[in-house]
Amino acid sequence: MPVVHIGLGSNLAGPAQQLQQALGELAALPESHLRRHSRLYRSDPLGPAEQPDYVNAVAALETTLAPLALLDALQAIEADHQRVRGERWGPRTLDLDLLLYAEQRLDLPRLQVPHPGLPLRNFVLYPLFEIDPQLTIPGHGPLATLLKQCPRGTLQALEMPTEPLV
Repeated sequence: MPVVHIGLGSNLAGPAQQLQQALGELAALPESHLRRHSRLYRSDPLGPAEQPDYVNAVAALETTLAPLALLDALQAIEADHQRVRGERWGPRTLDLDLLLYAEQRLDLPRLQVPHPGLPLRNFVLYPLFEIDPQLTIPGHGPLATLLKQCPRGTLQALEMPTEPLV
């Protein structure tokens, strides 16, 4: 089964709990198996500064869902979390980004893979490295090289809960 990587983020309505619940929902997707996920990370907001900090994570999922079917499933999970699409990079209850779909490169009206912001976002690169340090990003090269070009900044790993997330 192809392995995909999904970025998770939230800064509203109990962000850590939003991500924990979303990881369970990713694990329950049809034709899919959650392989692993990173710890949770606190990050500064990308976009308007007048919003709470984010909690982020990355998950690796095996799936036979086609890229657009997977995107639809991710957006349905967001909708179940009352995600409102308003201000770009504004606050949100849940954001699920399809970062990578195996080795594929896609440039579709609804979906670009690898995610165009991936090489510049510490809140994606560091959790991604945690779960797959040998990963090569199609069109960008080794993840380890991208990490060297992206400062950690104020990104902070959060303490893991005593219970596993999934």
